[in-house]
Amino acid sequence: MKRSMRSTFTGLMLLTATAATPARGQTAAPPPAFDAYVDSVMRAFEVPGVAVAIVKDGQVVLAKGYGVRTLGEPAPVDARTLFGIASNTKAFTATALGILVEDGKLAWDAPVIDYLPWFRLSDPYVTSQMTIRDLLVHRSGLGLGAGDLLWWPTSSYDRKEIARRLRYLPLATSFRSAYAYDNVLYLIAGEVIEAVSGQRWEDFVTQRILRPVGMTGSNVLHSAAGVEGNVATTHARVDGVVRPIAPFLSDNTNPAGGINANAEDMARWMIVQLDSGRLAGGERLFTPRTTRALWGMVTPMPIGRVPPSLAPLQANFLAYALGFQVNDYRGRKLVSHTGGLPGFVSKVAMIPDLRLGVAVLTNQESGAAFSAISYRVLDHYLGASHDWLGAYRALMEQSAAAIAQAERGTAAERDSTSRPSLPLERYAGIYRDAWYGDVTVALEDGKLVIRFGHTPSLAGELVHWQYDTFVARWYDRELRADAFVTFSLDPSGVIARAAMRAVSPATDFSFDFQDLDLRPVRTP
Repeated sequence: MKRSMRSTFTGLMLLTATAATPARGQTAAPPPAFDAYVDSVMRAFEVPGVAVAIVKDGQVVLAKGYGVRTLGEPAPVDARTLFGIASNTKAFTATALGILVEDGKLAWDAPVIDYLPWFRLSDPYVTSQMTIRDLLVHRSGLGLGAGDLLWWPTSSYDRKEIARRLRYLPLATSFRSAYAYDNVLYLIAGEVIEAVSGQRWEDFVTQRILRPVGMTGSNVLHSAAGVEGNVATTHARVDGVVRPIAPFLSDNTNPAGGINANAEDMARWMIVQLDSGRLAGGERLFTPRTTRALWGMVTPMPIGRVPPSLAPLQANFLAYALGFQVNDYRGRKLVSHTGGLPGFVSKVAMIPDLRLGVAVLTNQESGAAFSAISYRVLDHYLGASHDWLGAYRALMEQSAAAIAQAERGTAAERDSTSRPSLPLERYAGIYRDAWYGDVTVALEDGKLVIRFGHTPSLAGELVHWQYDTFVARWYDRELRADAFVTFSLDPSGVIARAAMRAVSPATDFSFDFQDLDLRPVRTP
């Protein structure tokens, strides 16, 4: 959601053109041979469909679809085909809060508990000091993706219960000391919007943002990705083959990633953002003061060294603002975000100094594709050139090789001759984690089966790995998230706890199995 709700390849990598920015008064043009370039990117990364929006100087340069909505079917992607934009929704939630600040109903630096007296995190000090701004900037002390298993995959918990259970999530770092991307606090931001406006997040964003901006084709529901019509089908690589997969349809976390939008509407959204909230008719959605808040750096993010082939992406500053990431790119300030859900990944990138924006929406999980396209567009208007397609292709090959090597290394360390310490029936029982709830292990037809009590799709066979570690092989292979389950015994030989972690480093971070502390409560 992605990163986004589903983890996506962050935009780091490389073709372009040498055209300079058009002179003032001329109509800006997309990069030369752009359609052919997009087609080549789609072929290289096996993406069935893409929608691209480019805006410059308050005008729509391009809003266009490429490819097909569904692999193997003729229906094309066009400028009004809907894609889940996932965590690019976070900027809408932040903007909604900014509107309420301008309405005098909120203050960015007021404690959350002023508006939600029931709100709790595990540390009383953090609870008392966490502000509205803190909800948006990933510095709460929660770990990466903490609590996502409360809603991902689709769970039986409603939004209120997810929010209530945050008090049981352990903090990974001290308050405001480190960056760690989360989704669950954007759910709390949605609850704040409802508390102070009297409208659910969905209604407020629709009435106060989408309609004024003119995003008439867009909607605010994860569940709308499953309706018929001009909607892209979700695709992903499963067991080495790109194919359609089931979309994510739970509306519990709409404030973190629920918007479905198209190229035309994303163009309108970027124009308003780049014009400090000014709408097409001249009135304002928000003022420049809110723009400064949304794009103001708050939480520093680690800056790693990029390889030489990706040199243009080496940042001097990198930080999270309010629903946006901010860094430098070729000497300019870049305001951006990515989004990821099963079968949908996207990127929005804006250079405010140039009044330039590009949005790339895709129906396959290829961050390489959206990055190769978006940097191609940015470089065109910056008069720069780089082989982004070649670099991303090489990077993906290197990444796949590294993942395969890691998985081989894990397998090589396995003692396949070892046996469990206990008879299989002794592992059966109900295990409870304070923040997630109950997980059941049962012996069925001589095999151990694990089931998460509030997540129907997290059910699968426990296959012995070594010693007291098993692998949960989920029946739903689209999850791509098999996990180790390790049982620990007390001195008397009774199971004291069970811990989990993903088998593959490619597993999406929203499967935060590693945060579970499962304790036996009783046998079935």
